[in-house]
Amino acid sequence: MFDIPCVIFAGGRSSRMGEDKALLPFGGFDTLTQFQLSRLQKIFKTVYISCKSKKKFDFQASFIEDVKTQDTYAPTAGFLAMFEALQSETFFVLSVDAPFVSENEINKLIEADTQELDACIAQTAFGIQPMCGIYHRCLHSRFKKMLLEDTHKLGFLLKNSNTKYINFKNEEPFLNLNNPKEYEIAKTLIKHKVT
Repeated sequence: MFDIPCVIFAGGRSSRMGEDKALLPFGGFDTLTQFQLSRLQKIFKTVYISCKSKKKFDFQASFIEDVKTQDTYAPTAGFLAMFEALQSETFFVLSVDAPFVSENEINKLIEADTQELDACIAQTAFGIQPMCGIYHRCLHSRFKKMLLEDTHKLGFLLKNSNTKYINFKNEEPFLNLNNPKEYEIAKTLIKHKVT
């Protein structure tokens, strides 16, 4: 099992989905969040859920609530809450809406990460995957600055940091459930997968 803390980001607005994607049923679980939690707990020693409020969930888990910035739904706020709640120097982060990122992709990222880096992030032909990778504590102050300046582009932060991008040829693990069509595709795909 991986020692690095895993943080599932489940505090987004889900505007393109039209409803809270973190609460959609998926893979035989009542919610996508529970699906992610169950499978990631099999490969990480500690798994946390980053959210605005744990009240929306009716199951037990280790939640990291972003109670300071209720009007900001960007991951920036979740990152700050994560840095303040946990003492680790590195964190593996994954968006709740990326249910196909497997132990294989995660292991490749963890093996590529080094102490000198600020971040180690997945990348495919379609671009970088900022919500799938490893972030180091040294970025804490930069996230604070971003929130103060109301800038939330993770790509810009990573471009201007010591970031290592790990290329993946297969796009399928990085399928995001951003809208109802992608959700339906994902539900079909998960039926054919062993998690």
